[in-house]
Amino acid sequence: MVFDYFNHIEFAQPYFFGLLALIPVLIYWYARTNRSRTASIAVSTTAAKGLGSWKASFRHVPFILRMLTLACIIVALAKPQTRDEQQRAEGEGIDIVLCIDVSGSMTAQDLKPNRLEAAKNVAIDFVNKRLTDRIGIVIFSGESFTQCPLTTDHEVLVSAISNIRNGLLEDGTAIGSGLSTSIDRLRGGTSKSKVVVLLTDGENNGGLIDPKTAKEIAKTFGVKVYTIGVGTDGTAQQPVNTDLGVVMQTQKVSIDEKLLTEIATETGGKYFRAKDNASLTEIYTTIDGLEKSKVEITNTIKFQDKYFPLVMAAILFLFLEVLLRYLVFRKFP
Repeated sequence: MVFDYFNHIEFAQPYFFGLLALIPVLIYWYARTNRSRTASIAVSTTAAKGLGSWKASFRHVPFILRMLTLACIIVALAKPQTRDEQQRAEGEGIDIVLCIDVSGSMTAQDLKPNRLEAAKNVAIDFVNKRLTDRIGIVIFSGESFTQCPLTTDHEVLVSAISNIRNGLLEDGTAIGSGLSTSIDRLRGGTSKSKVVVLLTDGENNGGLIDPKTAKEIAKTFGVKVYTIGVGTDGTAQQPVNTDLGVVMQTQKVSIDEKLLTEIATETGGKYFRAKDNASLTEIYTTIDGLEKSKVEITNTIKFQDKYFPLVMAAILFLFLEVLLRYLVFRKFP
């Protein structure tokens, strides 16, 4: 109980602990004067055997209580308190949509453990660095879907990204649909800066909206698009469901870098190529550095005084001392 009380305790006026040096001095003075007051001759005829023996055994209790009272007062004067430090981030944020390809080819294992899981990991790290930005998540394959609308709740975003998996949507690679859905999430926002980070590992082969049409829509609404082509050069191993179960097959890596570069360049963004986990992490770090939001961190420190239990203990010890000294150990003339 005492340990719990002093856990995380700080003292605002620790110099008062110097007064604790008075306690050994007072103990020495008490021991010396007590010896001088002890009677040198015991008169056995004035009392029955055993009378006063218990008083003699406990005669030092009032002094001990007085020392405890003094110790509690000194510690209370040192002003024990706990610190509660809170951090608040304020500033002008950016509206960002992370548009992630979830097609079957994203299960290829040229990135570890696969392209999709690697993309999810770096997306979570990216989200945790953007303190004041509103971020949304859009996924696409043969169609697109808003996994999470724009929000500043990082726990919700991290949960939404963690729950992304292959097979949620019809298979394919509808880059235009993914981009247009992302723009739709952004167009109603009030932020001066609107950004889409579009990650894919293939070529457009589906969807109702052509990627170039989506690009023009992005330009109309002032949305900057960063594009990322993910996948190694040549071929990659990919798990494929067959009648015999899941087998690993070698698939050709086909990324429409010309289209991705065109979308990024014409909207004011930049195209990146991620061939491994390290380069993918570096790309998100670069985008994080390019899209800086104005952030102001405010630290608030609150102190809560904890001297009240010590004062109450001092009053209790003092009361017991007075009670014992003037009732139990009272000296009659």
